[in-house]
Amino acid sequence: MLRVAVVGSGPSGVYTAQSLVQLDSEVLVDVLDRLPCPYGLVRYGVAPDHEKIKSLQNNLRTVLEHERVRFLGGVQIGPGGMPVERLRELYHAVVYCVGAATDRHLGIPGEDLPGSWSATQFVSWYSAHPDSVDDGFVRGARSAVVIGVGNVAVDVTRILARGAAELSPTDMPQAALSALAASRVSEVHMVGRRGPSQARFTTKELRELGGLPGTELTVDPAELELDPAYGDPSALPAVQRRNVEVLRGWAQRPAVDALRRIRLRFFLRPVELLADGGHVGAVRFERTAPDGAGGVTGTGQYEDIEAQLVLRSVGYRGVPLEGLPFDAASGTVPHLAGRVLRAGVVAPGEYVAGWIKRGPTGVIGTNRPCAKETVLSLLDDASVLVHKDLAGDPVAALRAEGIEPVLWAGWQAIERAEAALGASLGRSVVKLADWEALLAAARATGSQQAS
Repeated sequence: MLRVAVVGSGPSGVYTAQSLVQLDSEVLVDVLDRLPCPYGLVRYGVAPDHEKIKSLQNNLRTVLEHERVRFLGGVQIGPGGMPVERLRELYHAVVYCVGAATDRHLGIPGEDLPGSWSATQFVSWYSAHPDSVDDGFVRGARSAVVIGVGNVAVDVTRILARGAAELSPTDMPQAALSALAASRVSEVHMVGRRGPSQARFTTKELRELGGLPGTELTVDPAELELDPAYGDPSALPAVQRRNVEVLRGWAQRPAVDALRRIRLRFFLRPVELLADGGHVGAVRFERTAPDGAGGVTGTGQYEDIEAQLVLRSVGYRGVPLEGLPFDAASGTVPHLAGRVLRAGVVAPGEYVAGWIKRGPTGVIGTNRPCAKETVLSLLDDASVLVHKDLAGDPVAALRAEGIEPVLWAGWQAIERAEAALGASLGRSVVKLADWEALLAAARATGSQQAS
């Protein structure tokens, strides 16, 4: 009987577990996660006002409740936890689904000024990630600049512009809700260095920005017209064509009075963050122009946009996991159809899936075929892997190493505590936002007994 560890309980990890139990009628799968809560970016990356996408948790839950799948939360793999080499001793195979855990930087002067953050840090705060801290993102800010034109950029722009009444029904942690309710941010600039036909957001996400109560959205027709495809978008892929059509409609709308304003800007490249009293006070942009080869070139014309809050959303990168090979250029683990390669040679029993395998590309559903490819490779190798002798239940070995995993009953206890917290605040479910509260909830009912 094959025993497999899947490291990471986000979509790629859960889809890996699902493929394993669907394609092998006897395999036992442990899904390990550093956090005491499952679902990865579905819990900690999807915006709280996107209830339909967040409902994907119900599908992931079905997999994690399968009789041959076991969730083991609060298990750190690598430094400070279980070494990769030791983990390999406990299972016939290990599949690493650890995502892309850091953000790309702009690499410009002033990027480290107070008030300058990655969009992921902001998302982690309003999504109650236990590693995040309340560093006063919106405190004292009147104007915000979001650098990037992908879906994450749209998410943070929308959250900054939403009112407290719209966010209160979500599971946003109370501290973040209170801070956003008190926010004085009245203008949000979402800025891209290229044109609207090359923006990475989806049309559905884009349209949401145009329907926020009390918010005016403006687009500069002159900037749109710099895009060679703007005049005739018929040759563009469907999503980009629809994006251009939506933006064209907005550019023709008359100005209205509103509490807040979102300004969509294009063909502007950030070159410096400017300080004001030791804090970010503005972003200097250089006007760009199409270079005829799908990119842009600088024009030598500059514009400063006031901002006390700057959020960069320019992509993600994988980070090395101690004990695994890593390709720094691509931010991925070298592999062959999901099999980890060490010095170009397949490493028996080691596999990858998700962003750490292919880079930070695609949407949630892209993880399904990615996971299945890896699982097919693993099962092709199973006849050899299964001959390795294992030392019994890995949970016992974890406990012997001083690691007390949060089992599924512990996660259910966290869910009950979050429901109770919401009820006490007159809201629905409200997330627990720190490690102490999460672990206390998980252990409150004796949930650490083996299941």
